[in-house]
Amino acid sequence: VLIDTDVAKVSVVGAGMLGRPGVAADMFGILGDQGINIEIISTSEISITCLVAKDRVKDAVRAIHQCFLVEGRG
Repeated sequence: VLIDTDVAKVSVVGAGMLGRPGVAADMFGILGDQGINIEIISTSEISITCLVAKDRVKDAVRAIHQCFLVEGRG
């Protein structure tokens, strides 16, 4: 068993993602544009979750929020 306490989970969740291609690509692009490395990706029909460095989680949340909730992309 390996334990890494230096990562945090960031998720985009919503039933509205069903049948809307590109949400994952937008999320990955947003994080990449901010220079935030994705350690692990997990997806389901209504969620996309990424593990990122704990010290970058606030940056990740701000960038994702800006894209999906302020700009209305995705």
